[in-house]
Amino acid sequence: MNRDDFLTRALRGIVRRRILVLILWALVLPPSVYFAIRVQQDNSIDRLIVQSDPDAVAAREFEKVFGVGEYVVLLAESDDPFALENLKAFASLEEKLSKIERVTANSALSIYKRAKAGFEATPESAAAFKTFATGTELFRRQGLVGKNFLAIPLVLAVKTSQERHDVVAAIDGTTAALEANPKPFTSLRKVGQPYVNAYLDTDTRQSGFRLFPVFFLFVLILNYALYRSFRTLFAIVIVLGVAAATTVGFVGVTGGTFTIVSQVVPMTILITATATLVYLHSRYVEKPPGVDADEHLVYAFRHKFLATTASMFAAAVGFAALAESKIRPIRELGYWIAVGIVFTWIAVFTLFPALEKTLRCPTSDERKTAAPWFVKFTEWLPTWSYRFRWVLVPGFIVFSAAGAVALFGLPGVVTPMDLQTNPLEYIDHESQLYKDTKALEKVIGGLGITEVWVTPKEGSPEKRGVMTDAEVLRGLNRFSLALEKDKRVGAAVGMPAILRTLRYVSGEGDQLPDDDAGMEKVAASLETVLEKEPLLRRFLNEKQSQTHIPVVTETLDYKHFVEIDKLIQDTWAETQRAEPALKELQIRTVGLGPLQAKISYYMVPTLVRSFGLTVAIIFVAFLLVFRSGAARLMAMIPSIFAILAMFGFMRLTGMFLNVATILIASTVLGTSENDQIHFFYHYGEKSKESTEAGLRHTLLISGKAIFYATMINAGGFLAFALARLPPIRQFGILSSVAFLLSMLADFTALPAALWLVYRDKPEALKAPAEKKPAAFDAESQPGA
Repeated sequence: MNRDDFLTRALRGIVRRRILVLILWALVLPPSVYFAIRVQQDNSIDRLIVQSDPDAVAAREFEKVFGVGEYVVLLAESDDPFALENLKAFASLEEKLSKIERVTANSALSIYKRAKAGFEATPESAAAFKTFATGTELFRRQGLVGKNFLAIPLVLAVKTSQERHDVVAAIDGTTAALEANPKPFTSLRKVGQPYVNAYLDTDTRQSGFRLFPVFFLFVLILNYALYRSFRTLFAIVIVLGVAAATTVGFVGVTGGTFTIVSQVVPMTILITATATLVYLHSRYVEKPPGVDADEHLVYAFRHKFLATTASMFAAAVGFAALAESKIRPIRELGYWIAVGIVFTWIAVFTLFPALEKTLRCPTSDERKTAAPWFVKFTEWLPTWSYRFRWVLVPGFIVFSAAGAVALFGLPGVVTPMDLQTNPLEYIDHESQLYKDTKALEKVIGGLGITEVWVTPKEGSPEKRGVMTDAEVLRGLNRFSLALEKDKRVGAAVGMPAILRTLRYVSGEGDQLPDDDAGMEKVAASLETVLEKEPLLRRFLNEKQSQTHIPVVTETLDYKHFVEIDKLIQDTWAETQRAEPALKELQIRTVGLGPLQAKISYYMVPTLVRSFGLTVAIIFVAFLLVFRSGAARLMAMIPSIFAILAMFGFMRLTGMFLNVATILIASTVLGTSENDQIHFFYHYGEKSKESTEAGLRHTLLISGKAIFYATMINAGGFLAFALARLPPIRQFGILSSVAFLLSMLADFTALPAALWLVYRDKPEALKAPAEKKPAAFDAESQPGA
């Protein structure tokens, strides 16, 4: 160890001034915790896409004109929904729901009450309402009436996650008694995007309380089993707590909001920190007898500084590469983890050595550590990997190629892996909300909504009242009816549909007139109708120069959204040709449908680009650490194999790419490359003597740490397998599998590839003329 080295002097200074270091970190911790606990949770679909995206911009512009609105549907199910007792309970429930702030209710019964100036709870009124509700396809198509149910659609005027939670809680409070005892109904179901968002918000918040204790328990058991010291365990736990608190505190300071994937942030930091601490402490505990403890502490951190810094830097920049993603939570996650790794690096090289010295953490000459079997393993592995090199390397290549085909497909043979962006699929499939929503989708043709925003053509003057002109109304009605003829469309609910409903209420049939005189009459009465029908006003702006038509379909991925968008555009063009009044108008598709589809569209580019950037960045890190070009390439074999094989595992088990599993490639590569950097860093110290000498040296110095660090990585991420949300559960399982596969390649394919590249043999298999005298070097021994 160079005594004039700046880094050595800095580490000595940290050890000498350890009390000051501990005080400084003690001052940092309280504000970090304070801001960490202030971080909010929001899983709204509009948070899943960056705000600069054109569809996100269009959605915000649409909200400025027509306001915000989220939809909930309550289904009151019974054998005879029109029985008097049922209608009494239904009317009472709707009245209570209408009194909730920010909630607008509108059922077939409320429409009837407005048309008939009320509803009396008599058999005659019940029979009259049944005739009214079942006398048209309008109510069935809009999901208001079914064979065994009556529905209450609710419009929630909420802007923030907190407002949504408050309104959902108020609805739950209103319906709690009926849900517990649904009589006279057989059941009461509640579905809608606000409930999906609220479910995700609650579950992701609660899952932290379930998952992190499991992870910490795993860390406690494994570290104590490895080092057999409570003092060491205490030092490691303190550093982990500081790393997690500063990272999440940074999220709070910068005003960040957690989403469904954000719990990966503290877990990744904890796992990265734990693995790094294992590398450092494993070097520290192997103190040769008679060496000064303080000098050995400085030496251990100095010896591991370059490999540890390179690996953490590569991981940080690799995660930062996720910032190019157009999916907002993934972009934020990459940025937060990158910053968190920097905080972790600072804590690892300041707080940890200070704690090791203060707590007098024991070394191996004071207390034996676990895994003496590893020395025998290092003696056996080099020869074994040489014997099977022509099986191991081609075998890993084949598995990697199969994984690539599973992900990207093979033209004409294998389709690419499916993408899943429907937030409903992110919740527990055994939950009542999931089952109720899937059941309702079958009844009304879906819960996906694409808003068709009708405005004057760009550059044209915004003529007041244009949307209430008779000719325009006829064109919009024709457009809506044409859309509803397509089997992919459940309903086109807008101003024409409401006007048809009002016409039916007045006894004039459920269709708008097609003649000029009839439409003029409808248009003339519209001003009076707007004053009485608040729901109709939601579909017109203040100048009555813009309107929108919500198109109800199944929830769409990008491919199917493109088909629906084409249907909408083609239908509009065809209607314009038939209705000249529409030629001065244009349409835009906005809302949750396009946003959700756009997320699907961005997923694969996010995977490919972020993974490519991560590979390039890590390769540059290897370029700086390793002089050998072959070593730079081979160092990535385990991670690449693990990631591609993991995609094959996904395909075999029926898992999908979603907003969580899309992160696995960058997460595994950014975390597991630590092993390869440490492996090749120590391999290079002895590789000039022979391939075998390099392998034995690196296995003795870092092999055990690689094994335990991988077990920590795999076990830590496996805690996510306890999550109720399918994407998070899949992320945990797949990450654990990938880490284990990476370690398998570290100890098999990597040594085998070294034998092939350097064309060397183990000493035991060389002919007598090939053998060289082995040079003894104390540094290659475990205690060096």
